[in-house]
Amino acid sequence: MTSRIFPESFVWGSATAAYQIEGAAREDGRGPSIWDTYSHTPGRTYNGDTGDVAADHYHRWSQDLDHVAELGLGAYRFSISWPRVQPGGAGRFNQAGLDFYSRLVDGLLERGVRPVATMYHWDLPQELEDAGGWPVRETALRFEEYAAGIVAALGDRVHTWTTLNEPWCSAYLGYASGVHAPGRTEPAAALAAVHHLNLAHGLAGRVVRELAPTAELSVTLNLHVIRPESDSPADADAVRRIDALANRSFLGPMLGGAYPADLLADTASVTDWSFVRDGDEKVAGVPLDVLGVNYYSSTLVRAWDGQSARSDADGHGASAHSPWVGADDVDFLPQPGPHTAMGWNIDPAALTGLLLRLRQEYPGQPLMITENGAAFDDVVSADGRVHDERRVDYLRRHIAAIADAREQGADVRGYFVWSLLDNFEWGYGYDRRFGIIRVDYDTQERTWKDSAHWYRRLVETGRLDQLPG
Repeated sequence: MTSRIFPESFVWGSATAAYQIEGAAREDGRGPSIWDTYSHTPGRTYNGDTGDVAADHYHRWSQDLDHVAELGLGAYRFSISWPRVQPGGAGRFNQAGLDFYSRLVDGLLERGVRPVATMYHWDLPQELEDAGGWPVRETALRFEEYAAGIVAALGDRVHTWTTLNEPWCSAYLGYASGVHAPGRTEPAAALAAVHHLNLAHGLAGRVVRELAPTAELSVTLNLHVIRPESDSPADADAVRRIDALANRSFLGPMLGGAYPADLLADTASVTDWSFVRDGDEKVAGVPLDVLGVNYYSSTLVRAWDGQSARSDADGHGASAHSPWVGADDVDFLPQPGPHTAMGWNIDPAALTGLLLRLRQEYPGQPLMITENGAAFDDVVSADGRVHDERRVDYLRRHIAAIADAREQGADVRGYFVWSLLDNFEWGYGYDRRFGIIRVDYDTQERTWKDSAHWYRRLVETGRLDQLPG
């Protein structure tokens, strides 16, 4: 094998999320989620955009699955909208919602595509948030009930169940910085949310093991690659603190069965972690068939002296409310370009390093890249096409980085491009486009960008060395 050739067993896919593409926010019994409430709150999203219609996937799912098939993909990662299938977050399930996902799963199987279902991609039923949200234990118990309902309905046909997508965002952006739904700025609540998301993962994972024993079990983490500005001990400690919050707060209980001691010590002034009960960490450590890794960019930090001006390189570090709970003495620094339209630096080598770190720390744990992609300022040319050369270059370089990691022993078994479609990009509304397929939000017309044509050729051959771009 060379660094530009992938085996036939390597899984090529694409990924989406329910609130970002489905629309039909008030149809067929769907209840409100925290993102419905958040996006309808003035000032929360760019231009006041909401996911009410999004990419209208709820009505166009069959057409969208045809695109998946035409791309030649072996798997499609989608998320199930909790308020669509269980509107209040507890009790009665909504048959119309379950039927929608049943049709979607059957449609994938008919097209020879593996269904990869994410149970939670940030759309908590609003009623559960009104009762306290992820900072309260009851939400994890309700998630276990929700998992049992959807696995019972779909478990015989779903290839892979992913419990959570990026719980870091749910906990820290939702409850500490407030830049994601539900928009709360309560540091202690954010740490409680971290724990109850870990607990929910373990409870739901055990549901999958019991009700769908032949299915694969996964979780998806947006693991951070953090580098120090200098080789000073203070900067090294800044890396350690952010690594504990960003990575080990989830890897610890999920893969190691315990929270890291330094995380508990670093955050002792914020909370005493009394919400962790005996046995919780063991529950969270349900064995995984595959660990999903989302990667977009890397992070540069330094120790802050408390006097010099602070940067805001990560979009949060110098804001009034930071997601980095208990790390007020860490500063986030700008990095050299190039950058994507999100302002994120492009650093493929960091992905190689992350995968090798996981190989070293968790030997024998299979990995899957469950999201990777880039937003750029796409333009429709006179020929009607989107010539997104920068996205093609981004994908090529990051897929090559994965191949480099595989050559050095990382057990990476697949790659899911983010995203299949342009979509509602959370707080950025419809201003940022990640899709390899363009969506005209006025007409809902789908147009393959050059990146989609490029990706299809890669899927067909498994060879980067034979592709232009």
